[in-house]
Amino acid sequence: MRRMLRVGAVAAVVALAVTACGFGGGGGGGGGGGAGATQLSLLVPSYSDGTKQRWQGIIDGFQKANPGITVALEVESWDNINDVVRTKVQSKQAPDILNIDAWSGYARDNLLYPASQVSSPATLADFQDSFVHNASLNGTPQALPLIASTRALFYNTDLFAKAGIAGPPKTWDELLTDAQKISALGGGVYGYGMPLGSEEAQAETSIWTFGAGGSWGDGSTLTINTPQNLDGLRGIKRMIDGKATEPDPGATDRTPLINVFIQGKLGMIEALPPTVGQIAQKNPALKWAIAPIPTKDGTAVTLGVADHLMAFRNGGDKAAAITKFVDYYFSSAVYVPWVKAEGFLPTTKSGAQALSSEPQLATFLAGLPTARFYPSTNEKWSVTQGALQSLVGQIGQGKDPAAVLAQVQQQVGTG
Repeated sequence: MRRMLRVGAVAAVVALAVTACGFGGGGGGGGGGGAGATQLSLLVPSYSDGTKQRWQGIIDGFQKANPGITVALEVESWDNINDVVRTKVQSKQAPDILNIDAWSGYARDNLLYPASQVSSPATLADFQDSFVHNASLNGTPQALPLIASTRALFYNTDLFAKAGIAGPPKTWDELLTDAQKISALGGGVYGYGMPLGSEEAQAETSIWTFGAGGSWGDGSTLTINTPQNLDGLRGIKRMIDGKATEPDPGATDRTPLINVFIQGKLGMIEALPPTVGQIAQKNPALKWAIAPIPTKDGTAVTLGVADHLMAFRNGGDKAAAITKFVDYYFSSAVYVPWVKAEGFLPTTKSGAQALSSEPQLATFLAGLPTARFYPSTNEKWSVTQGALQSLVGQIGQGKDPAAVLAQVQQQVGTG
């Protein structure tokens, strides 16, 4: 999985910290301990300037409550952490606990404790079921979902009013009609932002294929050229052919297109929690709202992404000590302030409940149970993602969706 959750503040109004789309700054740290204490090493990426301080605060509280366990903290930038982990694993010095995005390779090599061995049943049961499934290999949870991001429909309420639209669309038919009305306003305004450029075409495409009941498969089998996925691509083409999107979606990347929405020139776009903070920073006068993603028949679905916490099987049995740390960290009183301060969504049910009163987070939190994921544990997913990024944009140039999907399947093969 790519570092998609390197996000910034969810919103100034909810006092979240600012950082983009994979979770982001660097540093290091350490911890002491007396003789005979169990020593744990914790390696994490820097999501913001406050990451190191926040983790150290958690460690201090944990060590005070558990005097027989010490935790040594190491913080690395996202630019360096993958190389650092690779070097540590190769030299048999893997951290006891690691926070990163991808985990499946370590699990396949039997380097990790299964999640059930390093967390209590109550902690494991508190995670959103969809996120636990995404962190499982052959039906066994291997990693603990740490932080989450989902997508939602951002819409410009001023443009909706000018176009005579009463509320956000729930189905693709409504989306097309509403987007066409907004595009008809003219003045460089377009109804729906369709980012099919190389930056993140796989995300926009997945929103549409998932919205048609499709799937890219799982850790063992990829499902590319299916009727449901074809429905999704045809939905994309209908929007483009109907003049409901910006010109040339195949050459448009997500990041600059979100800026177009923030500037007030787009009626709707599927975006992430950090977009809330970006609006507050760049154009606080924008009139906007958030709604669930429209789907073919209105059934709720969203694209989810998560970073994870995992525990390595190092020499000696540290499972009991790791379990105590994991249970402490994911307790609502500790976890919720951390995840809120770092600007992410919680992966736990109790965390979602604790933040349910935050108005800017409500739609994102409501989507957590219905989140669908890339089959990132499948070794061929990276090839699939690359094929989607390079080929789906051709739909905007007139290529038949069936031919595009067949070409993606051809590049991926079977698996």
